[in-house]
Amino acid sequence: DVQLQASGGGLVQAGGSLTLSCAASGFTSDRYAIGWFRQAPGKEREILSCTSSSDGSTIYAYSVKGRFTVSSDSAKNTVYLQMNSLKPEDTAVYYCAAAHDSIVCTYYSGDYYNYWGQGTQVTVSS
Repeated sequence: DVQLQASGGGLVQAGGSLTLSCAASGFTSDRYAIGWFRQAPGKEREILSCTSSSDGSTIYAYSVKGRFTVSSDSAKNTVYLQMNSLKPEDTAVYYCAAAHDSIVCTYYSGDYYNYWGQGTQVTVSS
């Protein structure tokens, strides 16, 4: 049974940093994609990044490129989202998700992900 557990959210001042973690268990695919998403109140879900296991590359949304960085620790089966220079508009519930096929990164949509973490709240104060 695949499970994703996102953690690390909290309250941070504008300009600050926060690192989210996504711990995965039960995932057996060797070609997979890991995505980070967020959803703010009253807004649609936004994809932030997608990391492909095929080549280890990560693509980022324009809104976070240069500020957010994805990394991973394979020994811990954990993917991290390092968020720097946070802005009040980054306030949202953040989710990690996994897909069985790394080609999902080319679709750049949450519709193709098979598993979702429970979400972690990030609040950025001005």
